[in-house]
Amino acid sequence: MIEVKDVCYTYEAGTAMAVNAIDHITTTIPDGQFIGLIGHTGSGKSTFVQMLNGLIKCSSGQILYNGEDINAENYNRRQLRSHVGLVFQYPEHQLFETDILTDVMFGPKNLGLSEEECRSRAEQALYAVGFKERHFTQSPFDLSGGQKRRAAIAGVLAMKPEVLILDEPTAGLDPMGRDSILDLVSELNRTRNITIVLVSHSMEDVARYVDRIMVMNDGHFILDGPPTDIFVQVDKLEEVGLSAPEITYVLRKLKARGLDIDTNALTYEEAAEEILRHRSQLEALRTRE
Repeated sequence: MIEVKDVCYTYEAGTAMAVNAIDHITTTIPDGQFIGLIGHTGSGKSTFVQMLNGLIKCSSGQILYNGEDINAENYNRRQLRSHVGLVFQYPEHQLFETDILTDVMFGPKNLGLSEEECRSRAEQALYAVGFKERHFTQSPFDLSGGQKRRAAIAGVLAMKPEVLILDEPTAGLDPMGRDSILDLVSELNRTRNITIVLVSHSMEDVARYVDRIMVMNDGHFILDGPPTDIFVQVDKLEEVGLSAPEITYVLRKLKARGLDIDTNALTYEEAAEEILRHRSQLEALRTRE
C-alpha cells in the first residue's frame, strides 16, 4: 500500500521561477487496485507518479510504501524501484541494450541476483508480455512502437513489482496496439494482483479498464472515485479541460430528446446494450420526429 500524506513539490524552489507542481495532496493507493490518473497537460500527473517511484523527492510531506517513508535518509530507493515500477511514456528512454533479453535482464542484475536468476526472470517477463523465444536476440530498436512498450513493461516486470505505474503507455499506438497493451496490463492486475496506476488522456481507455479515477488539476486532486461517479460530473471535468467518454455525450443527447435511458454506461458495449433495451422507445421517438 502507498500512503501520500500532505505532499508538496516545488520546481525551482527558492527562486523567482518557483512553481508548485504538487500542492498538499493526501491519498491512499491500496494493494491490487487499478487506478486511472487523468488531468490536462501540466496538472502534475507525471510529477506525482515519479514521486511514488522515488525518482523525485517531495518538497514536504510523506510518502509511505508499506508503512515506510520512502524519502527517509536511510531508505533504499533502489530497492523501492524493484517494488514500484515505472514505465515512461516513451519506451526508448528505457531500452538501450543490444538485444531484448539483455535489456530486460538489466533490472534484476541491479538487484544483485545471479546470472541464472536474471535470465530466468527476463525470459518469464518477456513470455508474459507476448514475446517468443525467437525475439529475444532482436535489437529493441528494431521493434515496432507497440513491441517497444511491451519490452519496456517486461523490463519492469522482471523486477517482480507489486505496483506498476504506466505514464501514457498507449501514446502514438494504433487502436489494435492500444487495446493489446491495455488488455495485457488488465490481465497483470487481475491474475497477479499487481497494483496499476495508469496515466492517460483517453477517457475511453480509463472508463473501460480502471476501478478508480483520480483527477488532477493544478497539482491537487479535484475528484476521486469509481468511474461511474466521476464521469457523471461532465461539467466539472470540462471546467478543467477534460471530458467524459464520447459515449456519455451520445447517451445524454438521447436522454435530452426524451429517451428514458441510463446515461451511466461507460463503454460502447454497455451503451449498445442500454440503447437496445429501449429500442421500441427510440423507434417511437424517431417516428414522432
